[in-house]
Amino acid sequence: MLNFENVTVVLVNTSHPGNIGACARAMKNMGFSRLTLVQPADFPSGVAVGRAVSALDILENAVVVESLAEAVLDCGLVVGASARSRKIPWPMISPEQLGVKVVREMEINKVALVFGREDAGLNNEELQLCHFHVQIPTDANYSSLNLAAAVLVVCYELHKAGLNSEGVQAAAEDEYWDQEKATVQELEHFYEHLERVMIAIKFHDPENPRQLMQRMRRLFSRIRIDVMEMNILRGILSNIEFNLRDAGDQKD
Repeated sequence: MLNFENVTVVLVNTSHPGNIGACARAMKNMGFSRLTLVQPADFPSGVAVGRAVSALDILENAVVVESLAEAVLDCGLVVGASARSRKIPWPMISPEQLGVKVVREMEINKVALVFGREDAGLNNEELQLCHFHVQIPTDANYSSLNLAAAVLVVCYELHKAGLNSEGVQAAAEDEYWDQEKATVQELEHFYEHLERVMIAIKFHDPENPRQLMQRMRRLFSRIRIDVMEMNILRGILSNIEFNLRDAGDQKD
């Protein structure tokens, strides 16, 4: 039996409560139960309950948070539903590729599937919290998807991949890797530390950033470093800070 307990659907700033209920119903159709809502406009709501039909348990157990960062902080894999980036291209995968990836990783890493606002999707800052972006291929003449339809398509691909993998030993990288992947929370602390050090050595000018931090985020999201690698990088940054302070004290 498929178990998607480690996979959470995250809805950001949903404006209409009916869409939350419809998403819960789509999730339950495909065997998902964990729902997190980031600043929903109207929740709890009788409209959401009415649209959820038999998925009331998902609404009752839904978690409401104030930011996407809070929603995904303990996740080792975060994927945002998005059109291709207009600024810095991010690693893109298809819904089918996503299904295979999540089924291979979900027993080891917590996974977040992130869906944005009905009218505007996810903003750039939110997209940069994601390791990958997933784009649902649609007809070029009408690419707009209802939120619940998008959730259903992505959850269906995961469900299908899970059914196809049952009884098959997939040699996923994480099955023999010696360390857990760094979580979003650990990565955010690292990015803050990295930016602080790059400013201190005058490599990064926050007044003229040139998209440097976005590109550093893309680099480490693509690599998906593990906890030990994270500790090594943080140790290097701390050593740089120590030597900068030591050099400053000697001048005094």
